[in-house]
Amino acid sequence: MRSAPRQQPGDSHGLTRRRHRSRRLWATGTAVGALTAGLLASGPATARPYPGPGDTAATTMSLPSPPGGSKVRVLLFHGSASEETPLVNAGIEAIEKIGQSGPVAQRFSVTATDDGSVFTDERRLGRFNAVVFLTGGGDVLEPEQELGLEAYMEAGGGFLGIHDAARAEPYSDWFTGLVGARPAKGSGATAQRATVEVGDRQHPATKELPLEWKRPDKWLNWEKNPSGDVHTVARVREATYKPGEGANGPDHPVSWCRDYDGGRSFYTGMGGTVDSYSEADFRTHLRGALLWTTRLVRADCKAAINSNYKAERVTQPNQPGQNDQIGEPHGLVTAQDGRVFYIGRGGADSSQPVVTDWNNPDIGKGKGEIHIYDPKTKKVQLAGALTVFGNKGGGDELVKNEEGLLGIELDPKFADNGWVYLHYTPHSEINRETHMAERRVSRFTLDQATDKLDLGSEKVLLKWPVQIHSCCHAGGGMAWDSKDNLYIATGDNNSSRFSDGYSGNNPEPNFKGVSFADARRTAGNTNNLNGKILRIHPEPDGTYTLPEGNLFTGEEEDEGGGKTRGEIYVMGVRNPARISIDKETDTLYAGWVGPDAGEPSTTWGPAKYDTFAAITGPGNHGWPYCMGNKQPYRDRNMPDPTKPLGWYDCDAPKNESPNNDGLVNVPPVTSNTIWYSPAGGGPDFPRDENGVPSYKPEEQTFRLPWLKGGGQAAMNGPLYRYDKDSESDVKWPAYWDGKWFVGDFYDQDQPRHAVLNDPKTVGKGGVPVHAESLKKIVPIGNDGIKNLMDWKFAPDGSLYVLDYGRGFFTSDAKSALWRVTYEGGAATPSADQLARKG
Repeated sequence: MRSAPRQQPGDSHGLTRRRHRSRRLWATGTAVGALTAGLLASGPATARPYPGPGDTAATTMSLPSPPGGSKVRVLLFHGSASEETPLVNAGIEAIEKIGQSGPVAQRFSVTATDDGSVFTDERRLGRFNAVVFLTGGGDVLEPEQELGLEAYMEAGGGFLGIHDAARAEPYSDWFTGLVGARPAKGSGATAQRATVEVGDRQHPATKELPLEWKRPDKWLNWEKNPSGDVHTVARVREATYKPGEGANGPDHPVSWCRDYDGGRSFYTGMGGTVDSYSEADFRTHLRGALLWTTRLVRADCKAAINSNYKAERVTQPNQPGQNDQIGEPHGLVTAQDGRVFYIGRGGADSSQPVVTDWNNPDIGKGKGEIHIYDPKTKKVQLAGALTVFGNKGGGDELVKNEEGLLGIELDPKFADNGWVYLHYTPHSEINRETHMAERRVSRFTLDQATDKLDLGSEKVLLKWPVQIHSCCHAGGGMAWDSKDNLYIATGDNNSSRFSDGYSGNNPEPNFKGVSFADARRTAGNTNNLNGKILRIHPEPDGTYTLPEGNLFTGEEEDEGGGKTRGEIYVMGVRNPARISIDKETDTLYAGWVGPDAGEPSTTWGPAKYDTFAAITGPGNHGWPYCMGNKQPYRDRNMPDPTKPLGWYDCDAPKNESPNNDGLVNVPPVTSNTIWYSPAGGGPDFPRDENGVPSYKPEEQTFRLPWLKGGGQAAMNGPLYRYDKDSESDVKWPAYWDGKWFVGDFYDQDQPRHAVLNDPKTVGKGGVPVHAESLKKIVPIGNDGIKNLMDWKFAPDGSLYVLDYGRGFFTSDAKSALWRVTYEGGAATPSADQLARKG
């Protein structure tokens, strides 16, 4: 029922009131934790000092004390208006209906009032499990009334603020904290249709909503963006409406929650129109918020708050002249027992010699090291080192090199057999005359009693030739799927220098007949293992078989046969240093670095696009024919590769390079999930009648405005899966379940985000529907994780991250293994504090 409207306040309650109230005008008495426990016990609530009407004299307040038979009640406060507006009436009606809908055990009664004296009436206010503010803003509470609301929250109450509630109590810092943010002046004046990104798929207020929720409302901008200080459950996508002055950008929160001052606070900036309250989805949103604020259900409103995470460096700098802690960081994997295995590519510290003279037998000789960190002892051990070709850093692309120890994986039955798989370039197999080497994937056995790798146990599963005359792009990542198939990521083994930073398809440069600037020889070639993601099934005897469903069988008869390799699962990738697999779906996640062009060219095609792809089946991901969402490059061929030929057809590409020994007709190109250039994320252009983009910088639009480019070196991360059965107290919360972590070697404007894909479009060219920054949780900056090289979750749900260091082709004092753990605690309220119907 609704109470009668109260009289308008006098001048003493207007804008002349003091702007800085004392947060405490009376003694606080018992500690908050004990008070809350008493409040929620089956007996009477613990006494709370409580302000009486018109003064600050201490009385006591008792809130409902379930479990014990009390009915769940909600107080709906709608400010000091003398008449209820259509919006207020619509809100009251909607929340009353919400309270009587759904399962009986989750229903509640609603009392609506505009009488602020309820907040100084201990007996009345103590009957309610939650308070809803549906107010037009302004200074709606007298000082002692706000103090009553404070005492109510401290005693474990719940609060839901809707839309203009963020304008209420404008001079109160405490109320600003309660709602989380204040609207920017002039925002939310008119209703506009926009898309809401629903990033929290666990909270009852959002888990039943669409990933992309399209609806009209009056969208508020925020004076200070609250993201990271509150737990944001939904954001509005500014690209879908006109936000006006004070826009917040790609991260524009619209609904959030947090545990606040002893109670629970939920706020939504939606609900600014009468029609909002008749929307089924908006009612679902409000209902879920009220289920949590009333204590009818538990929910996590801590997981997206930055301060609830701890990032700690777990390795120390190397001792002078030694790699006792870490080599040149290049990859990591975690064992089921919690140990972390991480590798050094081959570069030594700056005191070690680097040989670049091809006449010297030791050219490029380095140590690819395997270290093990044990979180139980917090100690690091060097498990072993391979002699690799890869310590050849510095200089231009005809001097430097990216070979070495490139990838590591542990056998699915590692705990029993101790098998470790390494992807590397052995120094013993280089040919100094032809500038060729052998890349291989080998299996070794670790003595788990001593944590030492038995180098004599090597079983070479797979090997193939690579040119080492010119840098770059070795790839290296490996991962297992649920069927124990091993995926191996290989780079295109191609120079970046000779195609003006565009396609990488110059057929001319070669060394003794082997091209090093034409990726059609490698990534675009159906008969070459470079520039690919391979899929094999290792067998116990050290051999492998080919699983069904790869891109080729190796026995295709087109053009005479012998022109494909059956190990290829994905072709057309440039430098996939990191891959991961979600074993629940066997979706493959990969990222690779793009070429070097800073801007698109109307002659040659797209600029530098770094790429991330969610891959659900075998395919061709484009390089060097197309990038991004099937944006083609221009072909070039002999006799004059400086002259452009026609545009590649992404739907039917042809490999007409003189360096091709595979099929001419290669598989159609599959669009990628994320691409970004120095100008921004997801560049796209108008296309002509043949589907060729204009490539005019002034005409490009950006489909992923949360992304920026720059130096750019994509570092794919894992997709997180929450383990509800784990008893770990450091695991990342369920909020992150199903989110894919994408990052970049560089830390400023480049990505370090968790993204959500729509299951209906993932792997089919659909871009992410939601992204949120991780830059304060996986901290950036010179003293943080500045140069992200790899990141993976451990079985205990903590995140391990490799920081490469501040140099190149070496290790230094900043090269380190880090661990990021969650310290926010369990969801609230606790199980024994849930309200129950009587």
